[in-house]
Amino acid sequence: MAATLKANVREAILAAARDAAMAYGYGGINFRDLAEAVGIKAASINYYFANKALLGEAIARRYWEDIARDLESISVATQSPIDALKQYPGIFRLSLERDNRICLSTFMATEHDELPEPVLKEVQTFADVNTAWLSKQLVAGKLVEPTDSESRARAIYAAVAGAQIIARSRSDIRLFDSLIESYQKAGLLPN
Repeated sequence: MAATLKANVREAILAAARDAAMAYGYGGINFRDLAEAVGIKAASINYYFANKALLGEAIARRYWEDIARDLESISVATQSPIDALKQYPGIFRLSLERDNRICLSTFMATEHDELPEPVLKEVQTFADVNTAWLSKQLVAGKLVEPTDSESRARAIYAAVAGAQIIARSRSDIRLFDSLIESYQKAGLLPN
């Protein structure tokens, strides 16, 4: 039972830290606030994560692992790579639906100079996971040649993440939708 409780507390800390990072970035991760959110003493967090860098690394890793599963689910659930690509922006839209949050990795990437190297590595892995998935769908959907797939995938990733940032700055999810529609009309994304 003690192991289950420890696992539950660890998961609660990770969830609270993820929410804080999506709202305030890496700089917004504060052990005292996390402890209050989880209902434990601030010093207890050190039992699970010795320092902020280890916690940041853990939440960034979990974030890209979750997105990799989500992307795989989209691949399995859709009829074609084109349909999968059409659903891709929806993942970023979900963050905006959660109290106008943005992608944790996008937020942390803007803090590049302040991130410890292991955290930065996990943030970069998030972008790599997205780009690899997009590239695979683009080739499978015969939208680009394999030699052009990575640059097109990076453009899509950057455009969708950018749309999320712009929509958040205005607290207007409709702006996100409008930008995605403009990417579709321009041919960056299939419509």
